[in-house]
Amino acid sequence: MAARSGGRSALARVVSVLEAFDADNPSLTVNHLARRSGLPVPTAHRIVGEMLKLGLLERGADRKLRVGLRLWEMASVAPQARELREAAVPVMENLLTANQQQTHLSVLEGSEALVIERLWGRNMVVNFTRAGGRHPLHATTGGLVLLSHADAELQNSFLSSKPRAYTRYTPTDPSRLRRILAGVRDQGYVVCDGYLSLETVGIGVPVRSATGEVIAALSVVLLRREARPMMHVPAVMTAARNITRALVQGPARQRPPWFFPVAEIVAGAPGQPAARVQA
Repeated sequence: MAARSGGRSALARVVSVLEAFDADNPSLTVNHLARRSGLPVPTAHRIVGEMLKLGLLERGADRKLRVGLRLWEMASVAPQARELREAAVPVMENLLTANQQQTHLSVLEGSEALVIERLWGRNMVVNFTRAGGRHPLHATTGGLVLLSHADAELQNSFLSSKPRAYTRYTPTDPSRLRRILAGVRDQGYVVCDGYLSLETVGIGVPVRSATGEVIAALSVVLLRREARPMMHVPAVMTAARNITRALVQGPARQRPPWFFPVAEIVAGAPGQPAARVQA
């Protein structure tokens, strides 16, 4: 049986250490990590020492701790994410090159949308997303697509949770959200106009498995002041169908494993291939 301290198992304490890191806190001192994880400082020191030896954490030149590459390597073998990304990325690269718009691939993780791939150009929309980041289900295109095809229990639980308003346009009323979710199922896409940021409009479509199950959401993000979202809907829907086709056919060629943090795909000039640079 796992040893316990403060009511938490050894594994739970390791997880609390990892969960202390986020987009706003990618590097932490041991004391800061202890505060964020709720662990006593001596306990945090001991766990950190073990995780450093195992490569689950790394220490930077500034002596601060960060998540180790070995953890990302281990996570990369998760079948759903690996196979989905291998099928989706070539299609997403083509979509990025053709429309010059930021593109995301998300899956449902608990009651949030987890971004497993992000392609963008440095001169595109303000980037609010990172691979490995999480999005609220009600305020993003990927989230609404995934929620619309989730089971009734998750939908009811989420709609009764009083979701947060990120802008004055964010839908939070359960009745309005149910209408939006029904529209996603009927139309096969959703447009989010200023739901998460007043600067952006998003388009989201479902990605299906060979059996028709919705397994992911493909999204494109546009600048709100320049947006003509309906012009992009057919291309995004076609891209989603192409991802499904690639999943059925399998990878056309062997690719080396991709580990987080993923490379950024930087769009070239229209008609030119996208370039891959390290994030």
